[in-house]
Amino acid sequence: MTREIDIAGLANLLQEAAAIEIMPRFRNLSSGDVRMKTEAIDLVTEADEAAERLIKARIGDVVPGALFIGEESVAADPALLDKLAGADLAVIVDPIDGTFNYAAGMPLFGVMASVIAGGETIAGIIYDPMGNDWVIAEKGAGAWLCRADGSQDQLSVTPAPATLADLVGCASTGFYAPDARRTIMGNMASVRIATSYRCAAHEYRAFSAGHFHFLMYQKLMPWDHLAGCLIAEEAGAYVRRFDGSRYQPQHLDGGLLVASDEASWHLLREKVFTI
Repeated sequence: MTREIDIAGLANLLQEAAAIEIMPRFRNLSSGDVRMKTEAIDLVTEADEAAERLIKARIGDVVPGALFIGEESVAADPALLDKLAGADLAVIVDPIDGTFNYAAGMPLFGVMASVIAGGETIAGIIYDPMGNDWVIAEKGAGAWLCRADGSQDQLSVTPAPATLADLVGCASTGFYAPDARRTIMGNMASVRIATSYRCAAHEYRAFSAGHFHFLMYQKLMPWDHLAGCLIAEEAGAYVRRFDGSRYQPQHLDGGLLVASDEASWHLLREKVFTI
């Protein structure tokens, strides 16, 4: 790595935001605390906004001089996202990934942050407020499950079976056009299980811990995928956009397929995630 990042400080900041702003509101939101952004399944809550404000206010102490890009900040000022491509150093934050689950009172949500330097992701964190633990990766240093008691376990993807019929994974199909979605969902009958947690944070965590063989996403926003992709790669995964190119911080489209290995990636791309 070319920069020293206080990864522990960043992890603790996410934990603090969850303890102060997210968990006290969990299953305590009033109707006025939840609002629709673009559609009925795209929500924002008071907890999202309050957690992001806390992280933004203190990020300079942890990553000095970094551009801060948060999901809710971009919702308020879309032009902010344009600054990412030219930033020398940036921190990208999703204050609550899985807001739909959080607003519904389902305990499947997370807090995500990634650090970008010189156009590449050099660190990623996914914090689980319910379990009070982190999955963390720094480029070139592996992916790790870090617990509040200080114990750590290195993560590794599970080898994929040779046949489609035995593959298990998560796939987000909601952003396909209707005809394409019908095709993809029909193709997914070829695998053993294709599900969706509606929470990329936990999908990346489960995949990197060896519980899935693949993940697929059609829409790419940096706060949803930068941390998870680095963690997955550091756990041994093969991560590419649909055209075979590497996923970069500035990419907002082009689809994303994450697989245990290159062979299973190509098998899934050719037989399942194709139109």
